Amino acid sequence: MKKLFLTFAAMTIAFSAVADEGMWLLPYLQKMNIKDMKAKGLRLSAEDIYSINKSSLKDAIVIFGGGCTGEIVSDKGLIFTNHHCGYGSIQALSSIEHDYLKNGFWANSHAEELPCPGLSVRFVRKIEDVTAQILGNIPSISGEEERSKMVSANINGLSEEMRKDLAEGQTVQIVSFFGGNQYFAFVYEVYNDVRLVGTPPSSIGKFGGDTDNWMWPRHTGDFSIFRVYASKDNKPAAYSKDNVPYKPKRHLEISIAGYKENDFAMVMGFPGSTTRYMTSYEIDQMLEVDNPQRIFIRGERQAILWEAMEASDAVRIKYASKYASSSNYWKNSIGMSNGIQKLGVKAQKQAEERKFQQWADKNTLPEERYIDALPNMEKVVAAITPIEGSMQYLQEAFLRGIEIITAARTATPRLEAFYKDYEVELDRKVAKRMMTIAKENMDPKYLPSIYADVIDKEFGGDIEKYVDWVYDNSAFYSLEKAKAIDEEARKADPAMQLAQSVIASYNSLAPAYQTLNPRFNEAHRLYVAGLMRMQPEKAWYSDANFTIRCTYGNVLPYNPADAITYNYYTTLEGVIAKEDTSNPLEFTVEPKLKELYAKKDYGRYADKDGRLRVGFLCNLDITGGNSGSPVLDGNGRLVGLAFDGNWEAMSGDVAFEPELQRCIAVDIRYVLFVVDKFAGCNHIMNELNIVQSKGPKAKRK
Repeated sequence: MKKLFLTFAAMTIAFSAVADEGMWLLPYLQKMNIKDMKAKGLRLSAEDIYSINKSSLKDAIVIFGGGCTGEIVSDKGLIFTNHHCGYGSIQALSSIEHDYLKNGFWANSHAEELPCPGLSVRFVRKIEDVTAQILGNIPSISGEEERSKMVSANINGLSEEMRKDLAEGQTVQIVSFFGGNQYFAFVYEVYNDVRLVGTPPSSIGKFGGDTDNWMWPRHTGDFSIFRVYASKDNKPAAYSKDNVPYKPKRHLEISIAGYKENDFAMVMGFPGSTTRYMTSYEIDQMLEVDNPQRIFIRGERQAILWEAMEASDAVRIKYASKYASSSNYWKNSIGMSNGIQKLGVKAQKQAEERKFQQWADKNTLPEERYIDALPNMEKVVAAITPIEGSMQYLQEAFLRGIEIITAARTATPRLEAFYKDYEVELDRKVAKRMMTIAKENMDPKYLPSIYADVIDKEFGGDIEKYVDWVYDNSAFYSLEKAKAIDEEARKADPAMQLAQSVIASYNSLAPAYQTLNPRFNEAHRLYVAGLMRMQPEKAWYSDANFTIRCTYGNVLPYNPADAITYNYYTTLEGVIAKEDTSNPLEFTVEPKLKELYAKKDYGRYADKDGRLRVGFLCNLDITGGNSGSPVLDGNGRLVGLAFDGNWEAMSGDVAFEPELQRCIAVDIRYVLFVVDKFAGCNHIMNELNIVQSKGPKAKRK
């Protein structure tokens, strides 16, 4: 047990993977995956995908912003990603006068490209297994608290040591895998000068809106184009007019040769979070508390926001990104709950747990603690569920839901940025609803004290009167008053008092959570390690944690239900057919797009049958964070941009469903068609290395 990490590391690289399921670490592709990948149609070597000695595909893949993937597609630092990944930056640059969300934007030259303050991209420069350095000195008999302290000390020490060898603009991150059983160090190079080059109007980039989100058939042109800039010596640099387009180590070729059913497909990107090792007890918590609360709270707030956004372009621009961010995971939670219940995921987990317990009882020693992993997990989840449920309500309804609380907690230098996208009267309406549902649904002992001390005593329990009083008397009603308030007045401000009451309630839950969370982590770590010890012949992969992964499979249709078969691609005909004048924010078709369709003016981007494909499906294992990831063919050429999963397999973050789970991607030919034919951006097209043939990959110049 003391040297478990060595055995563990060996298990992760010893066997070939045979399923399409899996988010695979790049350094292990040669030992784990390459044989299967080539059998499915890959024509590259493992070193072509990931190499520490020469440029490889990984050098063309970036973390885009804080939660997406992008890819370099030219020798001048041009980046393709999803429209929804660039949405926040596009919104921040938009105004009534320049509504880039609604109308799109296309720079005609480098000089016209728009700087995006706060937006960065990160390149992976090095990946190193550091399990031995992190776990090598930790005794097997150590308790979780002692173990956690030693792990943290080892991570901090190794990080500090590695930083001594880093170039300017580089950073290192040491990340846990398999529940804390394995550790990798990732060296990133961070570029902070990123500029908007082009984005289609929302009627293309967000076509279908919330209605089509997570759905197939899909007809969304979900892409946007940015460029990364560097100093004149190609190093990371803060924004400057003197910066020049970044010269990448590698950029992707683009294929317009098309694809057919069963063709090889591969995604490289940064999947955010999965919980494939979740227990049945955690599923109960998700289905009974976490998801229902999130769905209800966000649904109530979103309904108020949507009504206001439909009525005013100014409000729509201010709240577009906020609404999209909230709505995405709201609908995900709905689909997740439906999928888990429909596909019997809990029963699958219970069967796996029974096998594990039988194995642990017969094959392990009590001091190894595998025997107690699941019983301890059950006890911890039962104890932590009501605490996390109350913390979730305080987060969703108050700290995320009521914006005047955010304003009261925002430092003065950042207030202007906050108020740029703030509508105080809309927030007042939201606050009334959020405070009402919190009172109706939270355990009274965890409610913020403001209810008993102020609302009940001074306002007779009338929440709406209290909210009106807060907004009528708070300095945070306006930017001017907020900027002028001094520290003493800030402390006494009604909005600040509300904020402090919420935070105090949240903090009162923290000690119990901090006590239980280490017990949860220990049980989870032992369960995962035990599963791998129980099945040493299986190829294991770690849960997603926003580190670069490769997933691969094939272009495939699927059958979501009896007598229903979905084709593996959609066309522009479907876009035209979906137009709905009664729902203009989601289903408007641009007049020019209609003209191009009527003329069938698709140029070289049409498929062999003369139709223009919009989206397609692959059985690739993706999740949030993979948005914007390149879908690559067997030659490593770009054929699409991953942007969504499908509704029928929303349980996929917990349990992969091979017959149902699909990655939805926008066809790169539709992207190029919009850039070329719709926007007329020849200068962008001239940067791209476009390949017509499906033949072997040409040698790079």
